[in-house]
Amino acid sequence: MVDNEALERALESVMDPEVPVLSVMDLGLVRAIYQVKEVIHVDVAPTYTGCPAMDVIHERIKASLEPFGETIIHSVIDPPWTTDWMTEAGKKKLEAYGIAPPVGKASDKRTLWAPSPNVRCPRCKSERTDLVSLFGSTACKSLYQCQDCNEPFDYFKCF
Repeated sequence: MVDNEALERALESVMDPEVPVLSVMDLGLVRAIYQVKEVIHVDVAPTYTGCPAMDVIHERIKASLEPFGETIIHSVIDPPWTTDWMTEAGKKKLEAYGIAPPVGKASDKRTLWAPSPNVRCPRCKSERTDLVSLFGSTACKSLYQCQDCNEPFDYFKCF
């Protein structure tokens, strides 16, 4: 049996292909790690069904755990992933990278029809920003623009 803390440390190096400063642990994608008869099992929640990055993420998880033995990845869709599972450290990394982190809690799904949130500019930290498009560089982001520094930026939507 391998120590789960060692497995978690290895997974800290598995970066999201779309946001390379966030690990699968920062995103809260890893729901469980357990071992059955020398085989490592990892339950992974996709950010959304059909996310094109999931195949790459699964490959990277297997590669990072290969030194520890055979690994089986299980896709877990219940409960569905939410930005509430992101770590605070992950949100800070996201902002430092230039992407505004999720605002508020995603657990209330009525937020899908709510007015756009007030999003702070990750560059100049201004609160004076405008939604430009519900879809940014990927489906999980919206495009905003800062009224003070005039820079456009992605906002990682609450899910």
